[in-house]
Amino acid sequence: MLSLAVVTTGLTWATLLIVRRTAEGRVQREIREESQNAMMTFQVLQHGHGVALLRKADLLASLVTMRNGDPAAIDDVGKDPWHSDECDLLVLADAGGRIVALHTTMDEFPMATAQEALGHALKERNSTGWWYSGTRLYQVVLKPFYGGTPTKSNLLGTVIVGRGIDPEATELRRVSSSHVAFRFGNDIVASTLPLFKGQQFAAQLGAGPWKEQVTLDGERFFVSAIELTTGAKPVSIIVLKSYNDALAYLEKQNQLLGGLGILAVLTGGVLVFVISDRFTRPLARLAAAVQALEKADFSYPVMAEGSDEVAQVTRAFDRMRKTLKNDEAQKHQLEEQLRQAQKMEAVGRLAGGVAHDFNNLLTIIKGHGDLILEKLHTSDPLQRNANQIEKAANRAVSLTRQLLAFSRMQVLEPKVLDLNALVAEMCSLLQRLVREDISFTFKAGESLGRVKADPGQIEQVIMNLTVNACDAMPTGGKLIVETRNVSVDEEMAKTRTPLLAGDYIRLSVEDTGHGMDAATKERIFEPFFTTKELGKGTGLGLATVYGVVKQSGGCIWVESEPGKGTRFEVFLPAVEEQAEDQPSQESAPKNGAQNTGAVLIVEDEEAVRELAAEFMKSAGYTVLTARDGMEALEVAKSAGPIRVLVTDIVMPNMRGPELAKLLKASRKNLKVIYMSGYLEFHKTDDEFLEGSYFLQKPFSRNTLVSKVDEALKQKRMARSTAHQLV
Repeated sequence: MLSLAVVTTGLTWATLLIVRRTAEGRVQREIREESQNAMMTFQVLQHGHGVALLRKADLLASLVTMRNGDPAAIDDVGKDPWHSDECDLLVLADAGGRIVALHTTMDEFPMATAQEALGHALKERNSTGWWYSGTRLYQVVLKPFYGGTPTKSNLLGTVIVGRGIDPEATELRRVSSSHVAFRFGNDIVASTLPLFKGQQFAAQLGAGPWKEQVTLDGERFFVSAIELTTGAKPVSIIVLKSYNDALAYLEKQNQLLGGLGILAVLTGGVLVFVISDRFTRPLARLAAAVQALEKADFSYPVMAEGSDEVAQVTRAFDRMRKTLKNDEAQKHQLEEQLRQAQKMEAVGRLAGGVAHDFNNLLTIIKGHGDLILEKLHTSDPLQRNANQIEKAANRAVSLTRQLLAFSRMQVLEPKVLDLNALVAEMCSLLQRLVREDISFTFKAGESLGRVKADPGQIEQVIMNLTVNACDAMPTGGKLIVETRNVSVDEEMAKTRTPLLAGDYIRLSVEDTGHGMDAATKERIFEPFFTTKELGKGTGLGLATVYGVVKQSGGCIWVESEPGKGTRFEVFLPAVEEQAEDQPSQESAPKNGAQNTGAVLIVEDEEAVRELAAEFMKSAGYTVLTARDGMEALEVAKSAGPIRVLVTDIVMPNMRGPELAKLLKASRKNLKVIYMSGYLEFHKTDDEFLEGSYFLQKPFSRNTLVSKVDEALKQKRMARSTAHQLV
């Protein structure tokens, strides 16, 4: 109960903290907006005053001009309320910029101070400005007057009209709820703040750099400012908006929510006490039974009353106790599982060792099956038998390729790919795979780099991860496929061993399914390991994904927790090359009437050699055969022109690449097609000829003939096959 109370209290205060943070953020945004609105209001107000002062300055300049610059005109206007309305400062200067008359309706304005301000304004050629008398700030407008045409030679002097700012900024207090201060240089010369807060604010401004938030007498303010003038002593308007009023309501809500949280904790505690008392007694009896079991007493009575959870646990315990009686059988079972795990460790090496011969057998089965199907009519009673042979052979091919992919000996033909384009092309297929109760989303990364991988195998990776994600969401959910450029540094590489630092393209598949625990996550890439029901999974899907990614030079990472979904991240190295255009493939071989020239087939397995020869002859080609490299050289000496060499890679006496080099030396236009069922252990970068092709076993008639047609009729970029085959 104490634990529940602590957890409930923690969640309550965490919720309050989140609500407070959110509300404070919103309040701060509102305060910023209100400060900006207040600043705009003050700017409009000051602009209006400037326009009014300009009109007064025009009238005063006209009057002084009519009186030939008489200084007495300033005193006369100052005493006339009709002319001096809203004007607190009147100044007249001669053509040389010397003040000859000054009148103020407020505090005394020292002549020296006014002369200095006028000199600075004339030097800067300002028509408006702000003057400070030492006790009061004035907004001023300067208006020159002339003895005729406005020219420099006709200048008679300048009149200055100013409007004083009340040190308490009374007028500004009436138009805004914010506090306002005028700053002259480093001094606050007018402010709506109380005296003590104004002194604190002035001290903070002079003590350090500008801050957007200040605390005055325990009250927090948001501060913004606009400069009215620049120079040695700039003038600026500062707006201060209080946080306290805005947060007062939030504090009341926090207190209310806090009270409700305490009430919830107390109520929950009472309920827990009542419920726990009901379960305590049966649990005590169950604990006694567990202690008896520790002493190997399997006859201790276990009573289960009712149908609640404790009763169900008690019955489950009774069943477990009966099961423990058969501990020897269980021990034997564990030993079998251990031996099975040791066998699985050797699957990768075993798959590579048998793949060559097994693929030869599958080539024979599939090839002759295809020939039988072509010759049988649909009504033939043997048609069904031939179809079953074909289906079984295809399943065997799929199984072999999955095992080879896991052992990283699968033959890949990598190309420079744009993952965005590849996934986009698959979206229609993926959407058909995804159930209607699952939301599917593809997030394409911007300016995505390129990767070098086998497009067919990458498609298989995406398919397998998508199917697994759907199976993990039996009641629906969300499935997100995303691509992104990722730069992995040393710190990130340490958290995703064996990932190395560098630039990668990350392909992630994320679901909101039931997730996995740590024990399951450690075994998901083992072949034949599956958590699905019997008959719903082979346990090779993720093993295939693992092998393809590793063989492509990448890394795969899994993040998952029970009840929180799963995220697979595939990291593939980024390359600088441009994406390759996919060559168009012919759906079926063309008429043999155009297939002139000889095709030399070299294969040490006689049945495969005869089958390939039959395929090529049926397409109209002249076919020569040899069982190894030495015999192929003898056949080539006595034969006429040979256009295509189709050779196995691993053969006795002479390997296929070595044979191709010898024949290519005397036949420059010879096309070379290598056959194999898996990646060889003895490959080298310079072993294969440039411009050569690859045919994976087991193959059908159409794939063999189409590959030969492709070699004869298409121009390929000169590149080493050793760089293409992974």
